[in-house]
Amino acid sequence: MSDHYDVRGSGPVLLIIPGGAGHPMGLENITIPLSEHFTVVTYDPLGLAHGGLGKPVEEQRAEWWSEGAARVLEAVLPQGESAYVFGTSAGAVAALDLASRHPGRVRHVIAHEPPVMAVLPDAERQRAMFAEVRDTYRTRGVEAAAARMTAGLEERPLTPEELAKGSDQEAGHTSPDDGSLTPMEIMFTRVLVPFSSYDPDLAALSASSPRLTVAMGIDSAGQLLHRTATALARRTGSTARQFPGGHLAPLTHPAEFAARLKETLVPAG
Repeated sequence: MSDHYDVRGSGPVLLIIPGGAGHPMGLENITIPLSEHFTVVTYDPLGLAHGGLGKPVEEQRAEWWSEGAARVLEAVLPQGESAYVFGTSAGAVAALDLASRHPGRVRHVIAHEPPVMAVLPDAERQRAMFAEVRDTYRTRGVEAAAARMTAGLEERPLTPEELAKGSDQEAGHTSPDDGSLTPMEIMFTRVLVPFSSYDPDLAALSASSPRLTVAMGIDSAGQLLHRTATALARRTGSTARQFPGGHLAPLTHPAEFAARLKETLVPAG
């Protein structure tokens, strides 16, 4: 089995697990400044940036991503040392699983807005929402699915304009299974439902080691994943920390996000 990752910089190991379908596109804007302080290891769980795009992808499991991440750590970590880990969105779910299964290899995990619906009182309703996003993609395409997900994450009804998206597509739109899926389509069809259905090991995540910080975007206040992150922190006794931007902040606010990440992992003094 081949695990795909890139390494840049020097210093203590910081493993980054991307969100979406795990494609690390755009993350160089945070990895470059972080590499001045860390050996930044960017994991690409499906190898999408390493020749895997265009190949068929089966439905994913958070456990597969975390076991792959553990193998990457075995490859890059000196014996007996532990790593810092940052995961965002689906990558944060994998980071939580990694902390649960391999606590000895992880020093401090920052999980940014993981969609772990299991911690919410309305978990079943929210899981149904993510299933509806997947099904909307299958019947009406990317734009309609993205609109449904945005409304779901903002916990509001669809607007008339959003409801109209995809209505001009040919009837019977179905997701291709021939390997021609884009990263966003892989996320909608192979990642979204299983990762949002992941049941975290709250007892393991409540342990004193590894340290867990649950991050949520300032701009996500009042939204589903801010609520989810807050509930996860409360149920594990972990630190909850506000980060710049919203759910896509590593891409939209890279400089501020990288600075916040660094000082959260290695506080000044």
